[in-house]
Amino acid sequence: MNKVILTAQNISKQYRLGVVGTGTLSHDINRWWASVRGKEDPYLKIGAENDRSKKAETDYVWALRDINFDVYDGDVLGIIGKNGAGKSTLLKILSRVTMPTTGKIKTKGRIASLLEVGTGFHPELTGRENIYLNGAILGMTKAEIKAKEEEIINFSGCELYVDTPVKRYSSGMRVRLAFAVAAHLEPDILVVDEVLAVGDAEFQKKAIGKMKDISGNDGRTVLFVSHNMAAVKSLCTRGIVLENGTSVFEGTAEESVDYYLSQNQDIGSNLSWNEEEAPGNDKIKLLSISVMNENDESNLFIDDEIRISYTFKSKIENSTLGTTISVSNQDESVVFSDGTLIFENQDSLVGTYTVTAGAPKKLLNSGSYYVSLIFGINKRYAVANLENIVSFSVNLGKDIKHNKRMPGTIYQELEWQLKKNE
Repeated sequence: MNKVILTAQNISKQYRLGVVGTGTLSHDINRWWASVRGKEDPYLKIGAENDRSKKAETDYVWALRDINFDVYDGDVLGIIGKNGAGKSTLLKILSRVTMPTTGKIKTKGRIASLLEVGTGFHPELTGRENIYLNGAILGMTKAEIKAKEEEIINFSGCELYVDTPVKRYSSGMRVRLAFAVAAHLEPDILVVDEVLAVGDAEFQKKAIGKMKDISGNDGRTVLFVSHNMAAVKSLCTRGIVLENGTSVFEGTAEESVDYYLSQNQDIGSNLSWNEEEAPGNDKIKLLSISVMNENDESNLFIDDEIRISYTFKSKIENSTLGTTISVSNQDESVVFSDGTLIFENQDSLVGTYTVTAGAPKKLLNSGSYYVSLIFGINKRYAVANLENIVSFSVNLGKDIKHNKRMPGTIYQELEWQLKKNE
């Protein structure tokens, strides 16, 4: 069994809201006086939940509260959650950029962190000089850095500019070089925040491949924060879901992603609005939308037809009007999309209309899906883009070949033939 390389015990982090510096001396004295008397920190008893959508009712907020987990040698741990859930705060604590208010972090080995674009880089130094600076910060000797120097430069793809000051680099170039340094200096634990989203698609693919090599071939540990659920599933072995600063789920990467997405999927498959509250704009208002089978039932199975029907109110005149339906899966990858021309060169399109589109049986595998709508005029301009406006789920069903979910988004029963060769 792999050994524990990092342990988080009852990690909590409290921040003070408002203007930094106002009243902090008196608070520090109160804390000191409590510790002298052997009393608990008085400010640990107060503090709001880390919910950015609520109005503050106290000067303190708990960015993290009672986080516990172990990371094993060779693990790739994905930390996922909404913006503001506490992911970056947790990584900063694990990287020792900031200290927890309560709790302990125990680590074995060297940690390399990539938390923000250009972290640890001096803008006036060249890319090459920053490689040595960053390596020294990570605890490498000059000889160790020199042995990896060319490999780092080649991986970053910044060879042309490596002797140019970093202040002239784009954000993408800085991320490329920073990741190359962190990944090639052989850390025992590599901590990567959402910064890879700054890089282009080619670099993201290289970076994910490198992290797989680090964890798989080298047996090292990676902590990875990303909103790209496909990348989390592909790269990570385990996952933790944070919500409002607390850990709400821990399991395999796939289980964690499914849990996270299921928490954000309570949209419903049969929705309607009055005109004032309806999504859209002054050109198009969506009054209702539903996803049903051929019997007008919302409980869908693989062997059902899928019918998407929606009613909208139009105030468009003298235009061509078209609409497009896009269906995406839980990873937010588009499964299919199709559009149609509703009206062509009409003097007036003012009125209320209903559109129905049907998909055949045995098209989608079991799982959860989202529907997005686009309305466009003159075959060119989008006048309304309603993303993930409704959700629906597809169940296994009775009249299908397999009684368990097969991998993939599309459901397809193949025709099999066996022939004995003479």
